[in-house]
Amino acid sequence: MSLFSEVQSNVSLDNALKSNTPLILSAQRPDSLSLAMAEPERWTSRGDGEVNLRMGESGFASEPPVTVDQMFKTAVERFGSYTALGWKEGEQMKTMNYQEYYQACRTAAKSFLKLGLERYHGVGILGFNSAEWFISDIAAIMAGGFAVGIYTTNSPEACQYLAENCKANIIVVENHKQLQKILQVQDKLPHMKAIIQYKDALKEKRPNLYTWAEFMELGRDESNTQLDDIIATQKPNQCCTLIYTSGTTGQPKGVMLSHDNLTWTAFAVGRHVQLTEATKSQEMVVSYLPLSHIAAQMVDIWVTMKVGGATYFAQPDALKGSLVNTMREVRPTAFMGVPRVWEKMQEKMKSVGAKSSTVRRKVAVWAKGVGLKTNLSKMNQTPVNYRLAKKLVFRKVRKALGLDRCTKCYTGAAPITKDTLEFFLSLDIPVYELYGMSESTGPHTISLPNAFRLTSVGKLIPGCETKIHSPDQEGNGEICFWGRHVFMGYLNQADKTEDALDAEGWLHSGDLGKHDDNGFLFVTGRIKELIITAGGENIPPVPIEDAVKEAVSLVSNAMLIGDKRKFLAMLLTIKCQVNGDTGAPEDELTPEAVELCRKLGSNATRVSEIAGGRDRVIHAAIQEGINRVNENATSNAQRIQKWIILDQDFSITGGELGPTMKLKRPVVMKMYKEQVEHFYKEVVTPTRSCNKRWPMTNEVVDLVKAMAQC
Repeated sequence: MSLFSEVQSNVSLDNALKSNTPLILSAQRPDSLSLAMAEPERWTSRGDGEVNLRMGESGFASEPPVTVDQMFKTAVERFGSYTALGWKEGEQMKTMNYQEYYQACRTAAKSFLKLGLERYHGVGILGFNSAEWFISDIAAIMAGGFAVGIYTTNSPEACQYLAENCKANIIVVENHKQLQKILQVQDKLPHMKAIIQYKDALKEKRPNLYTWAEFMELGRDESNTQLDDIIATQKPNQCCTLIYTSGTTGQPKGVMLSHDNLTWTAFAVGRHVQLTEATKSQEMVVSYLPLSHIAAQMVDIWVTMKVGGATYFAQPDALKGSLVNTMREVRPTAFMGVPRVWEKMQEKMKSVGAKSSTVRRKVAVWAKGVGLKTNLSKMNQTPVNYRLAKKLVFRKVRKALGLDRCTKCYTGAAPITKDTLEFFLSLDIPVYELYGMSESTGPHTISLPNAFRLTSVGKLIPGCETKIHSPDQEGNGEICFWGRHVFMGYLNQADKTEDALDAEGWLHSGDLGKHDDNGFLFVTGRIKELIITAGGENIPPVPIEDAVKEAVSLVSNAMLIGDKRKFLAMLLTIKCQVNGDTGAPEDELTPEAVELCRKLGSNATRVSEIAGGRDRVIHAAIQEGINRVNENATSNAQRIQKWIILDQDFSITGGELGPTMKLKRPVVMKMYKEQVEHFYKEVVTPTRSCNKRWPMTNEVVDLVKAMAQC
């Protein structure tokens, strides 16, 4: 019996009519992308709309559709006494089991209804990950509203836009800081009826402002009738959650996800990556990534619920240094990190390693070589030196990171460099890439231990389909998705929905990619990011940017310039310290960067000592790295001919990066317009080999060698 069959003993075909579960017609996957008229039932932009689910005849795609409440009830029946959520209060770990979790969500749902939550209206949630965040999210769905996560870094104006767009009746905030954002714009939110603050005491009492305890008390003794009636009318093909895009190219769009989008994707992912059900061995995850992003929601809430796993919440300062403490305490069995998280770990370990004794460094270098070779070769028999390296180094590293029992390490949401992947692979920590988007309810492809290629985003989740649209001679084309994870549409934006979904219902990702002979998908760039030079050559910037970051380990961020220009140029930033409170980049270099500068013969400790070519040694080294990248360019048009080091790194607070650390190219172009225009005041001769333009002094030779060793 399948997982969903066990879940759905009460949602068979015979019982569907009794339980108000809809009989949803099958929308089979089409074989071509050309069809004159779209079928309206495949998508909607109406908050109260319904869609035709993309059911399959067999396999994962044929699993019976269920609502969020139905999936949750089954989890309670099967895992009721198991820990569902865990968090620290002071030094004490508090937990909540599945039975308590479900009842808390029902109580909160009744409280929302008492506060006046209307059907198909939003409940905005603005704060760091917590049990209250989860409960608010699920309660909003149970009560017939939309769960709407809001990025904690949003400005008051950005919060206003989202709340207005989803007609939010209620907004749940973490603390006084987030409350102030809503109070600044509350007069412009005609649908808002109440605000709830779930952390800290209220600093002032206002009408319709509640503490979490006051809020929960509202629904505690309310009748279950109204809530049960609403739940009974919910259908798997109706919207329950809005995920707002990061808005890197304009105003955020409300991605409408149905009950089936969430529950089916949770089922398919859990099955595909072979997560263990709690009755056998409980999976454990640490929640710290922004829950307003679908990746965090899918991993932390839905997939974990599906298998009866336990989610433990990190501290709000997780990304400022405390995450590793939570990791060591929880020792998760699965861990998801955006590329910047893995990069930060890499930088920290390199910094620590640089301070180790000579013997320890030599052992570590030897072990890493063994680890990388072993993992890349995937030998049938484990060599003796690998077992020795594992005992001497790998186990200690995993334990120090809190990954000693983690068998599934993932990365997604943004591109990750080959250098970072190889670094962790050398430590016997394979980091598996997954790929998808908000519009596909998160993952579309996933790398697995038995299906893994470096720099590939893996293979399809069963039940989904990929089509490469209009491929070129090398097989590169737009990646298109099909499956039950494809979203319903953008809220109140029919035109944008039609842009994303073609006439047959294929989701156009906007990403360029290709398959290899074994079916592994490689993402090669974004159509909107594609640089078209004045000479008409199409150039994807990301591979060139990644190549520069790998060639020059001092570089933190790189952005290629050249659209409608005669040649390519590049903006570079240097790795620096980040303010622990504000997240803003500081002038001080990271310890790793300082150590590298020392090896290269530079005394620089600040970005300001390097930016603008002030440090000639570092300038020469960067030029040499760019020369090596240029040597591998497929054409002269793809060579970087000018570059500059900026005075500070890109950041979320600075506006150059989005909430998931994606580069906001239009913003950067506007911010650094003067520097960009300076590139093109005069045309230069294409850079040739280092020997001709940069004399290889001993100092530069040593510098290049040191960079290569890192």
